[in-house]
Amino acid sequence: MEGIGLEGDGSNGEALGKCLSGLVDDGSTESHRYYLSRRTVLEMLRDRGYAVPNTEINLSLHEFRAIHGQSPDFDRLKLSVTHKTDSSKRTLVVFYGPGVVKVSGIRLIAGLITSKETLTGLILIVQNHITNQALKALDLFSFKVEIFQITDLLVNITKHVLKPQHRALTEHEKQRLLQKYSIEEKQEYDLKGSFKYMENTWKFFTILMSYMYLTFTS
Repeated sequence: MEGIGLEGDGSNGEALGKCLSGLVDDGSTESHRYYLSRRTVLEMLRDRGYAVPNTEINLSLHEFRAIHGQSPDFDRLKLSVTHKTDSSKRTLVVFYGPGVVKVSGIRLIAGLITSKETLTGLILIVQNHITNQALKALDLFSFKVEIFQITDLLVNITKHVLKPQHRALTEHEKQRLLQKYSIEEKQEYDLKGSFKYMENTWKFFTILMSYMYLTFTS
């Protein structure tokens, strides 16, 4: 029996080569990471009810690189969105560089936000660890600050078929749940610890999938 291989008919090998080359990303890993994390945070904000244009979410990697290049500028990646039903709610997204996040960096961000009194939230996307002093410096902001590692945003885990859709409970729903299962308010933090464990499990899965994806496409 004759097998089908790459040898013999050169056209088969050329066709396969072209097919595989289409799957290889010849751009920088850095720009790819920023593209994926930016798209995920935009999807997250959209799910939270913020006005995010579909054109921004559906932006292709090629289009992203045409705008931001292979080494995106952090300041140009900064974006601000307003809630669809409550225009008083506005969140700012800031990308931090690859270095350790220190107090000076947090103060610099605070100084750059000239209209911070109109913000209700800040999402800071970092690539390294944050010092304890920098965490304390977050008190400079009068609004909620959320910090994400860029590796946690390379894949939108909520799109996974096994990940249930979830939302924050209202205060009324929370009290009903505590009453139903005879849970005291102080026990809520023990539950959060259990949920944190499950969250870290999903985080590990996300990082693993991201690593495999970037390895294959880089």
